[in-house]
Amino acid sequence: VALVGPTGSGKSTCTNLIPRFYDVDTGSVRVSGIDVRDLPIAWLRANISMVLQDVFLFDGTIWDNILFGRPDASDDEVLAAALAANVDEFAEQIPGGFRASIGERGVRLSGGQQQRISIARAILKNSPILILDEATSSVDAETESTIQEAISRLTRGRTTIVIAHRLSTVRRADQILGLLDGTVAESGTHEELIERDGIYANLCQMQTEMSSRRKPR
Repeated sequence: VALVGPTGSGKSTCTNLIPRFYDVDTGSVRVSGIDVRDLPIAWLRANISMVLQDVFLFDGTIWDNILFGRPDASDDEVLAAALAANVDEFAEQIPGGFRASIGERGVRLSGGQQQRISIARAILKNSPILILDEATSSVDAETESTIQEAISRLTRGRTTIVIAHRLSTVRRADQILGLLDGTVAESGTHEELIERDGIYANLCQMQTEMSSRRKPR
């Protein structure tokens, strides 16, 4: 499910309600038909992985930061997650490789490299619910392609909630929800919402126009 809409429409609020960073005032958020408030919070969060725009990394090695996704994982599992997230593409070029220190909050890495570690962490955790909140918004087009490849592996076989301003990320979603002022104003597939000529169609048109302006003449 993809959530789209202008800034302040409620996209991140929706995703924050799922792991109970805060609770609803009315209604309910349900996982497999069960109100999340009736589930043990540790169990709930153990079954949710999040890849956010602002990646939080620790002052340690690339390996340790991936391992944080599931501390009891074997070396083979960590390596498999790193390969699936394309972390090896840059780790092998750094002195020390996977054992290289990345500095506080990953200061020695680029934004795209940090995101790939975050994706590897989520792959290793292997939770049935995945939340992607603007995971590719701060990277260039070439890096985005690499990250999208890793994300496509990560989303297989699990419930995924995607927030993205770059609409190329959400086109393949089974269901797209267009949010406006805290309400779901429209829902459907990419093709259905384009025909409806509403929020989603307007966002697509704006991005197409912006992209055409950036192209060199």
